[in-house]
Amino acid sequence: MKIGLFGYGTMGRMIDSLARDRGHEVVARVDGPSDKVPFDRMEVALDFSQPEAAPENIIRCLRNGVPVVSGTTGWLERFGEVTALCESLGGAFLYASNFSLGMNLFFELNATLARLMTAAPGYRASMTEIHHTRKLDAPSGTAISLAEGIIAQGGYHAWQSDQGGEGVIPIRSERIGDTPGTHRVAYDSPVDRIEIQHTAHTREGFALGALLAAEWLVGKNGVFGMRDVLNLPGDREPDR
Repeated sequence: MKIGLFGYGTMGRMIDSLARDRGHEVVARVDGPSDKVPFDRMEVALDFSQPEAAPENIIRCLRNGVPVVSGTTGWLERFGEVTALCESLGGAFLYASNFSLGMNLFFELNATLARLMTAAPGYRASMTEIHHTRKLDAPSGTAISLAEGIIAQGGYHAWQSDQGGEGVIPIRSERIGDTPGTHRVAYDSPVDRIEIQHTAHTREGFALGALLAAEWLVGKNGVFGMRDVLNLPGDREPDR
């Protein structure tokens, strides 16, 4: 594939290296505003830029007929606008808050546990997410996706940073060193605790998942998430 990269931070550079190892060619590395982007050379674009830049990057790709995969978080107030444009143009767009294959299986485990817990009175859900000190958004997009997965099963109606309450899931965010990412979901009762956790050892798993998503997206039309890439059963609503 001929790939355009939007955002050339840690993830962008890792995707660049891994793409070459997998036999792909990176034809553009866009790390800021630019009028000279070779859309005509791209078969697919990957956006891991900043929240303020991501919507316009995605829109420009779609308007130029380039399928685009985005892993940038913190811009989802414009998600509906972007997906509506994609559908009106007959384009292809895939968004995920986390491209790790293991984390996407963890999303499924989280939803299954949340469904089981609706039959167990006396437990209160809480979450903790830990990332490196350079991560700007808190809670992480992945933590929000996990919270929304719990809410979708019933019993909770909202999440909130740090503070919980009746029907509200508290999410604690920690920023420590160079931590790639840890997400913990717990259910506490007066007598015991049930806990599941996903820990990323390196960021390479995120880069690999994003490339697999890009390889899958080429030649398709529509709005997708990692559930589609992994062919997981059930609701096909894109991961937000």
